[in-house]
Amino acid sequence: MKKEEKISKKDTREIIVTGISFVLGTFCLALCYNLFFVPNDIVTGGMSGLAIVVHELTNFNAQAFIYISNIVLLLVSYIFLGKEETQRVVIGTFLYPLFITFTSPIAYLLLKYISFSEILITVVLASILYGVSNGLVYKYGYSTGGSDVLVRLLCKYCHFSEGKGVILVNIFIILAGAFVFGIDTATYAVIIVVIGSLIVDKISLGISNCKKFMIYTREEAKVKKIIEQDVKTGYTIFPTVGGYSHKKGAMIMCVIRNRDVNLFKAKILEIDPSAFFVINDCYEVQGGVKRSNLPFL
Repeated sequence: MKKEEKISKKDTREIIVTGISFVLGTFCLALCYNLFFVPNDIVTGGMSGLAIVVHELTNFNAQAFIYISNIVLLLVSYIFLGKEETQRVVIGTFLYPLFITFTSPIAYLLLKYISFSEILITVVLASILYGVSNGLVYKYGYSTGGSDVLVRLLCKYCHFSEGKGVILVNIFIILAGAFVFGIDTATYAVIIVVIGSLIVDKISLGISNCKKFMIYTREEAKVKKIIEQDVKTGYTIFPTVGGYSHKKGAMIMCVIRNRDVNLFKAKILEIDPSAFFVINDCYEVQGGVKRSNLPFL
């Protein structure tokens, strides 16, 4: 009974954390839109970006356009993608436009104090806030709706990958912004999207504090000795068969702190210059007998 209560409390905490992350991320994204994108005519993609273009061309209220387009796309999602897919975007579809309306007067007041003559400062700050906001939203699988529905439609009916769908939709909207506002603002938009995407990855995946080594060597015993005595961490051994030689061998897998990587590589090559190894960033490790030596655990 106590174990079930602990699991229940853990699940509750996770729900609260993910909910707060999504709400905070959506709020900051809306603030970023009103604080940096609207005043500078920066179109980074999405229906909110398209709203800036439509407002410039027709003088139609940008916020009204976001509300209408999001609701229309929600209905399109329900018809063509189904109930389950639509449930994933329904909260963001209404919450993001509401926060845009709510943060509009806040941004107006803040602009009196953080209006910069240098556009580069604006682009840098916008990139950071844009990346952090999207990172908080996407980390737990949430969405702000809008153009995400278009991406899923492309994935389903045109057989695009999600990455290609996002690029295609956003390129179309950014090009529309370039046509209306000029190539300069489009360039700023691209910079913000690129930097923001890097920040999203760091928030979603985390910062790599360690590296995973996959090592194939003829000096297995000596390599294991280095891992145990010098690096002082654990390892796992996989039996292998050479694809060309068909000889049986073993692959050693271990996780090494970043500060020990170069020294470890040098020692492996010192004892076996023909050793084959693959190194990958390692974002998270669970379990193992040497967890105390891994700084992020």
